Amino acid sequence: MSATPAIHLDGVSLALAGRVILDRLDLDVAAHGITALIGPNGAGKSVTLRVIDGLLRPDSGTVRLTPGRRAFVFQRPALVRASVSANVALGLVSLKLSRRERAERIAAALARVGLSERANDAATRFSGGEQQRLALARAWAMQPDLLLLDEPTASLDPAATETIESLIAEMARAGTTVLLVSHNLGQVARLADETVVLAAGRAVERGPTRAVLFSPRTPEARAYLTGELPWTSFAAAS
Repeated sequence: MSATPAIHLDGVSLALAGRVILDRLDLDVAAHGITALIGPNGAGKSVTLRVIDGLLRPDSGTVRLTPGRRAFVFQRPALVRASVSANVALGLVSLKLSRRERAERIAAALARVGLSERANDAATRFSGGEQQRLALARAWAMQPDLLLLDEPTASLDPAATETIESLIAEMARAGTTVLLVSHNLGQVARLADETVVLAAGRAVERGPTRAVLFSPRTPEARAYLTGELPWTSFAAAS
């Protein structure tokens, strides 16, 4: 762990509609590499990303981020009714690039996800998988310091998933700190340097990915990884 983490959450709590989602969550994310958040449905993974991005304000606790550009790719991509190129360009508005540099970044990003020939198409006519690739192209073009990913390949076929995973790994190698939420444990094993297990709004285990996935220390992590915790959590919430 870096001496100064890219993300620091200290005692963060949040309730929505009377239900506690985050329960005094403590979380540090290293200022390099890829960290995965895993855990059952309802554990607070997606909400944690939204709190980090400032989309949700916690009821208590502290959220600290190192300064820099931040990009968030949602499970359901947030696109506007415009061309593919225009959607990528939206992510570059605040960077004050020259027209030439902006065009170069857009072209490179679309090429990287295999959408060059669709640059002038309407983004809203894309399939779910194509929209996710476009959202990742927009993030890649921004060259963010921090990239938040919420199930980025949930709707993609294996070939597109491989393309996106390669892009995520490339961004991490280039210096972007990546925080990834995924239910795909194979993807977590392939990509993540560190893994954090959330359960009932708390971080119950963290460590090197292989150690967490194959030798979990805590009962909650062991239960989740053997498929038990999602069902017990569902029953408790019913």
